[in-house]
Amino acid sequence: MYLPRHFKESRTDVLHELIVAHPFATLVTLTPHGLEANAIPLHLRHEGGAFGTLVGHVARANPMWGRFDPAVEALAVFQGPQAYISPSWYATKRQTGKVVPTWNYVIVQARGPLRIRDDANWIDTLLHELTTRHEAARPAPWSVDDAPREYTEALMRAVVGIEIPIVRLAGKWKVSQNQPAANRAGVVAGLGERAAPDDIAMAALVRQYGPAEPPDPD
Repeated sequence: MYLPRHFKESRTDVLHELIVAHPFATLVTLTPHGLEANAIPLHLRHEGGAFGTLVGHVARANPMWGRFDPAVEALAVFQGPQAYISPSWYATKRQTGKVVPTWNYVIVQARGPLRIRDDANWIDTLLHELTTRHEAARPAPWSVDDAPREYTEALMRAVVGIEIPIVRLAGKWKVSQNQPAANRAGVVAGLGERAAPDDIAMAALVRQYGPAEPPDPD
């Protein structure tokens, strides 16, 4: 992806935090029919690859798992908060009028070889792991073991496991670092007034990340 230096985020722990917080990924693979994109929740394990390993599952009926090119790295894209930025929020609009709209966003791209895990025990472990992770905040977490075993076993036979040892990891935090302090303050105020969940999260990121030096255009 296009990655200007002032928007680059390379800290592995920060990139991992976004993957964990926003696990619903777009998984891009190369097939004989060209590029294919599938929306798949992926779970990060801190083992196996230089930057950890992504694991998940797809429906057995999904042809992707049987026709991807294993010689080409898969690409998993994780999208964090994003927000339209109005030029009306910039202090420089009143000073020069030389402002235009833009879009702020946070994104992580993870690449690595895609491997198929068509193994009942592996899938069973994965499903317990995923359920424990996503049910943890509930007062009475649901467990895979709450359902009849013959029911879950039938469903597990209908899926295929996938794993991607991450060999390349890149992050882009486009959060108004290229704007002067007065414009960043205006962005924070404007996002606060609009107050959608992504707006609130983006305002916090604009406050957290300092300016680029020297400022560069979008």
